[in-house]
Amino acid sequence: MSETNRHPIGDVMDLTMQKVREMLDANTIVGEPIRADGVTLVPVSKISVGFGSGGSDFGKKTAAEDGRNFGGGGGAGITITPVVFLVIADGTVRVLSVDSAPQNTADRVLELLPQVIEKVEKFLAAHTAKKEEGKEA
Repeated sequence: MSETNRHPIGDVMDLTMQKVREMLDANTIVGEPIRADGVTLVPVSKISVGFGSGGSDFGKKTAAEDGRNFGGGGGAGITITPVVFLVIADGTVRVLSVDSAPQNTADRVLELLPQVIEKVEKFLAAHTAKKEEGKEA
């Protein structure tokens, strides 16, 4: 469609989407790292976006007018919900969920899996170190 035949509702929609794009970027989803006492926290969020536009042509049109008696508007809504924090400490990464409580057993197992793996690794390292001490004696 040529620029002269472009309908004003397109301009309303373009402006609405431009403003939404200005508000959102990759740093909104994966936030800036927060460092304190040797621990780094990286926030990760979920974003939901909705927008709408509408308008109407109305009134009498005369030959002198360009035929654009138009009224319209647009709007958008954005929800940013924190989901997890990546906790980086002592060379390991853990996931700290900020969502609601697990809905079922499988969710709970998945939530606890990183902690279980970390404990098993520490146990195996201690066991291996103990064996090495026994060989040296």
